Amino acid sequence: MSAPSTPDGAGAGAIRVLLADDQALVRGALAALLALERDIEVVAEVGRGDEVVPAAQASGPDVCVLDIEMPGADGIEATAAVRRALPGCRVLVVTTFGRPGYLKRALAAGATGFVVKDTPARQLADAVRRVHAGLRVIDPALAASSLVEGDNPLTEREQDVLRLALTGAAVADIAGGLHLSQGTVRNYLSSAIGKTGTTTRYEAARVAQERGWL
Repeated sequence: MSAPSTPDGAGAGAIRVLLADDQALVRGALAALLALERDIEVVAEVGRGDEVVPAAQASGPDVCVLDIEMPGADGIEATAAVRRALPGCRVLVVTTFGRPGYLKRALAAGATGFVVKDTPARQLADAVRRVHAGLRVIDPALAASSLVEGDNPLTEREQDVLRLALTGAAVADIAGGLHLSQGTVRNYLSSAIGKTGTTTRYEAARVAQERGWL
């Protein structure tokens, strides 16, 4: 975790932002872009999801800008943790993975905004401002896709089973990892395969991941 910073351009009433992204170059680029705005101050940067809450408690951000895929905890888990620990802090998810399933899960976890990383710098800064103001900001293309795809049809247990299937784990290994019988695991896999319209457990896991259901 880097030390809190105070950009020369930020004013006394600037919006305080925490950035979380496991890619140092991306995190640095986002910090540099936001630091150009006179009303935004980047006060902390972290590279792991499980560092977000401690860093937020130490630096007191108004808005946390979180990536989805991070070690320690993903951005959705970190969103929920921030909203529990610091309910007055807003969350804006900024991710490479523009998947409708991720959007729905992030909003359910308490995020106020969800945009993709190729959003122009000016629009990103404006998204931070709007989220800080309590407004919901959602990438319009993702919002449209989310309406078309509908809700995640997988149960929590089916998601657990598919996450392990995605690693190539055998049924016996999945059963052992989740403390289930092999027959129960096969039932969950069969149900998930049917819901994803696929033919194998790996295909079902891949499709579920691509749709942001895992």
